[in-house]
Amino acid sequence: MFPEDLKYTEKHEWIRMGNGTTVRVGITSYAADALGDVVYVSLPQVGEEVAKDDACVEVESTKSVSDVFSPASGVVTSVNDLLNTTPETVNADPYGDGWMFELELSDPTELDDALDSDAYAQLASE
Repeated sequence: MFPEDLKYTEKHEWIRMGNGTTVRVGITSYAADALGDVVYVSLPQVGEEVAKDDACVEVESTKSVSDVFSPASGVVTSVNDLLNTTPETVNADPYGDGWMFELELSDPTELDDALDSDAYAQLASE
């Protein structure tokens, strides 16, 4: 149900580990489904420093506006500009083209408490 190669947060973000200390971040299919149709995504600025649990993305849907939180501290190195013109990609492909930003981690150990797919599936079913 949730990709096994990713890590997850209790706030419904996914984390794809990259080379070295860079990670890619998005929201889970569970979160995207709960939001409904995404109509706008406000992404952070490249070069922006964020702290773990900082709200750094705002997702507007037909139902509500929700924040996406940084899973760790670091510097935003890339954002998914595709979401500026086609925000619905978050719903259509949350683990692929619907990613939100990449982060150069300042302390990779902050991800030590991230959930694996089984633990996240348990959380999502509660």
